Amino acid sequence: MQIHTKPTLPPDRAALLATLQSERKWDVIVIGGGATGLGTAVDAASRGYRTLLLEAADFAKGTSSKATKLVHGGVRYLAQGNISLVREALHERGLLARNAPHLVWPLGFVVPAYQLLDQPFYGIGLKMYDLLAGRLNLSSSRWLSHREALAAVPTLAEHAGGRPLRGGNLYFDGQFDDARLAIALMRTLFDVGGVAVNYMRVSGLTLRNGVIGGVTVQDALGDATFELRADCVINATGVWVDAIRQMEDGRAAGMVAPSQGVHLTLPRKFLPGDRAILVPKTDDGRVLFLVPWNGHTIVGTTDTPRRDLPVEPRAGGEDVDFILETAARYLSRTPTRDDVTSVWAGLRPLVKATGEASTASLSREHTILVSKAGLITVTGGKWTTYRKMAEDVLETAIRRQLLPAAPCVTADLPLHGATGMPADLPAAGSGSPERYYGSDLPAVRALAGADTMLVPEAGLTAAHVRYAARHELARRVEDVLARRNRALFLDARAASAAAPQVAAILAEELGHDAAWQDAEVQSFRALAAGYMLN
Repeated sequence: MQIHTKPTLPPDRAALLATLQSERKWDVIVIGGGATGLGTAVDAASRGYRTLLLEAADFAKGTSSKATKLVHGGVRYLAQGNISLVREALHERGLLARNAPHLVWPLGFVVPAYQLLDQPFYGIGLKMYDLLAGRLNLSSSRWLSHREALAAVPTLAEHAGGRPLRGGNLYFDGQFDDARLAIALMRTLFDVGGVAVNYMRVSGLTLRNGVIGGVTVQDALGDATFELRADCVINATGVWVDAIRQMEDGRAAGMVAPSQGVHLTLPRKFLPGDRAILVPKTDDGRVLFLVPWNGHTIVGTTDTPRRDLPVEPRAGGEDVDFILETAARYLSRTPTRDDVTSVWAGLRPLVKATGEASTASLSREHTILVSKAGLITVTGGKWTTYRKMAEDVLETAIRRQLLPAAPCVTADLPLHGATGMPADLPAAGSGSPERYYGSDLPAVRALAGADTMLVPEAGLTAAHVRYAARHELARRVEDVLARRNRALFLDARAASAAAPQVAAILAEELGHDAAWQDAEVQSFRALAAGYMLN
């Protein structure tokens, strides 16, 4: 069954606040505007439930904008023998590529072989990867000769660990832009009749007769407060789910063990082609990806346990050195700290599955927990499986009789921008941010400033800023430079330099004064400094 949505423009913030004031009763309230929360809200609204999503900061502000930009089955989990998880993720990868072709596309990965048995060992595993994907496979894997491996990745090292390059294996996974997918989900939520509000912090849960019956919220950009009722409240706040759970029960034991992953952005010269590199086993037992993305090269990730939960985690020097040193073994060009244009860290919500301290032993599979009072909490998982996580959450709510039964339709639901895309849409993997707008691109190009480039390194124009303010609920400079456009993640210095121009356009669009502009520029530049190494 093909589901059609009606493209709808999100109302301005004043209208959203008026909606919260006038409509106090909802079927579903979702707390959290990352991958899981947005996916859950889209699932709920597309089933016909009156759905509201509340995000304390901006959509994908946390973990969901700091992924490796891959929609993948997880070759690491295949090596661990977790066949069911890999099969599920590969199925979801195929659905997402079909439902959001403007945001997801195939990317070829070269697994270099420097030891005699590398090619057959990884080649057999990758053929199993193809088989598990079934009819939704993106493309078949194959062996590469020495010459073919270097043709695919011209900067691949001829020697690693004292061993010569013998060839490699080529396989395919999906690539995407995480924050732009989040924005597409937010727009899809409005298309299917739901409502999303960013900068709206949940400050408490309300109970009626011992059952969760709603939330109290505080406008993070103003002083308005609201008490909202709902039949079903879903906690989808990622690594921060325990804070929401403890609003109900202050003694609730923590269910998340956060892990920090670090990525570096390097110039395109380190990976000038259209193929990525997978290092299958680093010194710490993880895989390392070197990926072409938006005209740059991103390298990551690390896996470091954390006890705290900062909204903006910072990369440690040891993590940066580890990534650079590992990447240098597999590249003919040696990257240094001076080459890094941005460094960023994200927290993964790993579910406590064992008593072991190593995050390598913790589960990336999602977990759903229903409290005695009926609060549904979902955490774990990854971007690739966000849709299946959402489906499982709603099915749980139905089984618990928090919602009337209604079928899930998201497997066949095109995301906002996917239908009616213009013929001149930039090619997948071209590095042009205009690809991500899909069918909205003509409307973006029609705005003033379409030819005014603000950040060449990220392709950001003045028209993109105006569109973000008018139609994508961008309220702050950071929203534009970090998530509506990826300038902060591509080149932190270039993003910092453009902050005054972005602030001026936002002030014009949103009705702010010069003092607001100055404060926004200072705030963003303080943030951007943390994405710079020097």
